[in-house]
Amino acid sequence: MRGLTMDYQLTLPAIARRAESIFGERPVVSRRADGALHRTTWSATLRRARRFASALHRLGVRPGHRVATLCWNHERHLEAYFAVPLLGAVLHTLNLRLHPDELGWIARHAEDRVVMVDASLLPLLETFRERAAFRHVIVVTDGGAAPPGTLDYEALLSSGDEAAEFPEPDERDAAAMCYTSGTTGRSKAVVYSHRALVLHSMATAMPGSFSLGPADVVLAVIPMFHANAWGLPFTAALTGAGLVFPGPHPGPAALLELCHTERVTFSAGVPTVWLGVLEVLDACPGVYDLSALRTIVIGGAAAPEALVRGLEQRHRLHVATSWGMTEIAPVGTLGTLTPEGAALPPAERHALRMKQGLPGAFLEMRVRNERGDVPRDGLTPGELEVRGAYVASAYYGPDEPGDWFTADGWFRTGDIATIDPRGYLEIRDRTKDLIKSGGEWISSVALESALMGHPAVAEAAVVAVPHPRWTERPLAAVVLREGKLVTPEELLASIEGRFPRWWLPDDVLFLPEIPRTSTGKFLKSALRDTYRGHYGGA
Repeated sequence: MRGLTMDYQLTLPAIARRAESIFGERPVVSRRADGALHRTTWSATLRRARRFASALHRLGVRPGHRVATLCWNHERHLEAYFAVPLLGAVLHTLNLRLHPDELGWIARHAEDRVVMVDASLLPLLETFRERAAFRHVIVVTDGGAAPPGTLDYEALLSSGDEAAEFPEPDERDAAAMCYTSGTTGRSKAVVYSHRALVLHSMATAMPGSFSLGPADVVLAVIPMFHANAWGLPFTAALTGAGLVFPGPHPGPAALLELCHTERVTFSAGVPTVWLGVLEVLDACPGVYDLSALRTIVIGGAAAPEALVRGLEQRHRLHVATSWGMTEIAPVGTLGTLTPEGAALPPAERHALRMKQGLPGAFLEMRVRNERGDVPRDGLTPGELEVRGAYVASAYYGPDEPGDWFTADGWFRTGDIATIDPRGYLEIRDRTKDLIKSGGEWISSVALESALMGHPAVAEAAVVAVPHPRWTERPLAAVVLREGKLVTPEELLASIEGRFPRWWLPDDVLFLPEIPRTSTGKFLKSALRDTYRGHYGGA
């Protein structure tokens, strides 16, 4: 017997209609390149999105065609986030921090027909444009003229019809695509259906996750050119939250100023973003009023305990840890407490919160090793596998290998993790970042977190380096806080009692900066390549 409910499609146009009709006056704020703030609303943004969809249709864009963006975080990028799926086409955000060779390959692999680009990024576009196959280049300017041979975004919008109607896409049609950052080879393409993005938005909106509502103002720090800005534009539209975009200069002081002036209630980003914010807050106590900021989510990499304690204890900011991947749209878990967890003694409660947390709605997790499922004891590690309503089932393109997906339909994440009896996930390391020394495993993540707890340390990354006797040994790369000094011996002595002695790095290098990936994570592969002969075992 089948249910008798209406066949209502779960689509991004449905989210847009809800936002415009119910939450139309909620704010959308963007910082321009010159520092000025542009203010608009959800209703105005979505009216312009319909005009853009109409204009794209006149350019020949049809359902299934890919429309690329090469833009910073601002309201016109948000218009594209809804205009392209409204038309039935596929939004493809190009990661502007990738190498031009990679960008050219990605644009051709995706078969992008149109690209929307910020005027400030035109020099970047020109480095790979010939390798792509764009039929139209749409330039977003702040008052200047678009170059000859391109289309001006505002002029194009004025030619669109706000009243134009398009067939509702099927919920399983493609709505957006993102490419992984490609640190271990060519970037891989992940395609998201309308249904996946709607269900991901519902899952992150819920209590126990981001818990967003119409009273919230969200600072969208995560780049819109990577992993859909963690889905925040769609989740904000679904819930009626206001949105604040930092534009092309998302430095720590600029972010804090926006939190202060716009009464931001929620934000999320990778640890390096919040490490910079903590530095500014420590240097300028009392300058910024952050009393409205109820939650900061730290994800993309393990949150150092010193960072969490610094934000919470010195600045009274509530932090939630998270884990996710491009392949899961991308938020997977959040380190919130159940009522039972909240009733634990303070030390146990804090330890639970430092884990990556519980899976979101419609997402399942398991940890397996070569013998099968491992017990949920919080101690036995294995590779994390996931399945759910917004988890990719394959990569786009016939040339992609299938070994990331198990025969019974789970995605192999490449993360080494444990799950405790309460269901909390703890990421121990990436499989490629584990250090195998003398046949025993060492967690680089645990060492990094401990090193960043030292008051002189701003950032730390630990990598495996070949060793003539032990196969691999850990090497620490450290960036010191301004004006601080510490010797390698003092630094290692400060963490000695927390690990077996053989876990400790054999050496510490003090660097001016640690190389980063296109999304702000530490680029450990670059460190491994640069220092592979450091212990004489290359």
